[in-house]
Amino acid sequence: MQESRRQHRYYDLILAAFVVVLLCSNFIGAGKAAIVDLPYLGTVVFGGGILFFPISYFFGDILTEVYGYAYDRRAVWTGFAALTFAAIMAQIVITLPVAPGVYMANYQQGMETVFGNSWRIAIASMLAFWCGSFTNSYVLAKMKIWSQGRHLWMRVIGSTAVGELVDSSLFYMLAFYGLWDTQEILSVACIQYILKTSWEVLATPLTYWVVRFLKLKENEDYYDIHTNFTPFRVKV
Repeated sequence: MQESRRQHRYYDLILAAFVVVLLCSNFIGAGKAAIVDLPYLGTVVFGGGILFFPISYFFGDILTEVYGYAYDRRAVWTGFAALTFAAIMAQIVITLPVAPGVYMANYQQGMETVFGNSWRIAIASMLAFWCGSFTNSYVLAKMKIWSQGRHLWMRVIGSTAVGELVDSSLFYMLAFYGLWDTQEILSVACIQYILKTSWEVLATPLTYWVVRFLKLKENEDYYDIHTNFTPFRVKV
């Protein structure tokens, strides 16, 4: 049996950073469509939030690799709760009666543009994040056992590829099925998946550095051999 869990110096900081990235990427950048010219693919339209949303997977990989699946599971539930609260708060603030004046009228219009996403999109985003993050953590934890802790690059890229596949597939089908042409949904989802996964590949050297630093400072390198992988708990 592995030693019982203990307090860690850096876990709370990583948890806070994870939640901040999750909230910002969903509420600041998600509504903006941007373009980029890519080799072979030409001009590609993407949501601004995907430049930063993959950072949440970066933190998820670090939490699972160093502290174990249970600690990442707690972080996912914390992020899910924060997203839920933010979505509810946004809708309540938007529906409050607006004070008279041109400034407030313009301010209300801006809030509705930025934060007034439909509940369908908000729910799709939260469910996709929840499923994708747990898939990512589960795959990484299992791959760590199978590989006996070797080949970190293979684990972080492989788990992210699977997790982002679940995330992108669920979000676009739940949010836009019946509104967009199915072929368009598949095309956009594929592009977003490629961009998100490519981000993880580029970030692999940084992942190595952070994981090495945390394992040394925390004296922790957890293997999920006896872990209960149910997502429906927050106990570590």
